[in-house]
Amino acid sequence: MSYAIIGFGNIGQALAKAFARKGVEVSVATTRDPESFASAAAAIGPTIIPKTLAEAVKADILFLAVRFESLPDVAKALPTWKGKTIIDVTNAYGVPPEELGGQPSSKFVAQAFTGARLVKGFNHLGAASLAQDPAVHGGRRVVFLASDDDAAADEIGALAENLGFAPIKLGGLSEGGLLVQARGKSWGQLIFKDLVKFD
Repeated sequence: MSYAIIGFGNIGQALAKAFARKGVEVSVATTRDPESFASAAAAIGPTIIPKTLAEAVKADILFLAVRFESLPDVAKALPTWKGKTIIDVTNAYGVPPEELGGQPSSKFVAQAFTGARLVKGFNHLGAASLAQDPAVHGGRRVVFLASDDDAAADEIGALAENLGFAPIKLGGLSEGGLLVQARGKSWGQLIFKDLVKFD
């Protein structure tokens, strides 16, 4: 299984740190030349591999950690996203609901990435929290996952576990997914809730 993080701002780098802690190789890409962020990637760890967007989208599982308005550009990188699992880490804060056709932002994202299995996840934490070791006081930091594809949610749940997090599935994008989505100028009830699960 191959992994990529598209976007290498604060959230993209926080995700990269989670992979680096476990020694798992992950490609990182932006719309810029990989050399422009190679030193930042190297500072996180040897398993963080800078690539072009065209190379990175060959991965099986992709984290979308770009600004919401950049999604259409990323979606054009492949003619079809069939066979890919995409984790939507974006937040559509400030995007008017009518621009999304009144639907949850992840549904809008799913339509842009035709054929992909989409999971909303890893987006409810601020970058500073997400970047920290998920092992906290004998528990594990929670990440929420929502998807209309149960198998995809299970797959990303297993990845979250491997990275040291405690995944909690919220159900479909239109139900539980709304708890971790921004709508216009309001945040879902679980956004920014930094929770720890004790087994």
